Order: sequence, then C-alpha cells, then structure tokens
Amino acid sequence: MKIAVLGTGIVGRTLAGGLSDRGHAVTMGTRDVAETLARSETDAMGNQPFAQWHAGHSNVQLVAFDEATPTADLVINATSGQASLAALEAGASGLDDKVLVDVANPLDFSHGMPPTLSVANTDSLAEQIQQKFPRSKVVKALNTMNARLMVEPSRLPESHNVFIAGDDDAAKKTVRDLLQELGWKDENIVDVGGIQAARGLEMYLPLWLSLMGKLGTPDFNIRLVRA
Repeated sequence: MKIAVLGTGIVGRTLAGGLSDRGHAVTMGTRDVAETLARSETDAMGNQPFAQWHAGHSNVQLVAFDEATPTADLVINATSGQASLAALEAGASGLDDKVLVDVANPLDFSHGMPPTLSVANTDSLAEQIQQKFPRSKVVKALNTMNARLMVEPSRLPESHNVFIAGDDDAAKKTVRDLLQELGWKDENIVDVGGIQAARGLEMYLPLWLSLMGKLGTPDFNIRLVRA
C-alpha cells in the first residue's frame, strides 16, 4: 500500500519506519522540506534531528504536504494537533475518497505544562477534520499510547487495547487490517463507534499525561477487562 504520513515528529517517524519495515511504500509530508532537513538540534523530548533519522530510513521519501497525499492509498495525520487542520489543508487535493487515519491530539501547550485540550466535550479534532474534509473517511486511532507501542504492541508483557472510531465501516476495516499488520491482535482492537466517539479518546490524554508523570515512563497502555 502507498501510505502518506503527514508530520515528521517522533510519532510520524515511528509510524513511517514501522510501516515501511512491513513492506508499505511510505512517503512523509512536511511543510518545508529544506527546513526540516536543515534542523540540527534535538527536539524538546531529546529526539534526534529528522535528517539523522532519515539517513537510516532512506527508503522513506520526504516531500511537501501537497505532494504526499495525491498518490497515497491511505493518509495518516501525525502532525501536532494544533497544526493538523492547516497541514491537511495544504494536502487537501489528495484527501478525497481516502481513508484518513488521525492519530493527533489537540494538546495546547500555550500555557505551559501540563497542556490542556484546545477542543473537548462537545467536539474533537477528528470531528473537525471530518467536517472540513467531508469526502475523506476519517478514522481516529492510536492516539491513546506512545509512538513505540503503536508499532510494537508486544513491548508490554500482557495484552492491551487500541481503539478506533469513525463513521465509515469499510474505512475502519482497512485501519483494523493495518493495525494487525503492526502486531495488534484483532481481539484487542476495540471499535468504539462513530467519529463522535473520538471525543472520549482525545479526552483521555490528560489522564495519560498524569499517569506518565506518576509512572515515570510512557511504556503503558489500557487493558479493557470485560465480564
């Protein structure tokens, strides 16, 4: 499958690398290719500059947003939640009739740490994306865990869950299949309903951040226990 991953941060890189390793043709999208490649400092989380990562993943192409989406079979939004709508608008010409997997969270760091949510309760980033790009088939997924678990769920010693939400059942089936390729067992993939259910998935992030601070690690996830 030809997959466009929008965003060059740690989430975008991890997904791009993981999907490429599984045989997909992956293109990453960024706002300014030259600027992205010219960065020489680590980011706020200590991750290496993109160019260093890309040197070890030369099979992943880097292009501008508007070049990444038209040839893709599936698009993944791994941009910062605050910039997602603008980034997707830049690549809008290639979004029609395609599955658009939204892994971003609307975290607002403008008032420092911990961040708040820029949209919550009666709306979600995923719903805003679906509304702005009505011909896309938006599926919320993978936003409730750290990047490494997205592509390597076996890092945890026990079973745990990933959630999907979206209005198009065929699109959710495509995403479910892709998650299984990444190592997720079908029984651990939980469909929580339509795109409106993305509100709850995004509002989990404040709890996730509190848990990460308390546990001192991002290597944890939810396990749904049923009667």
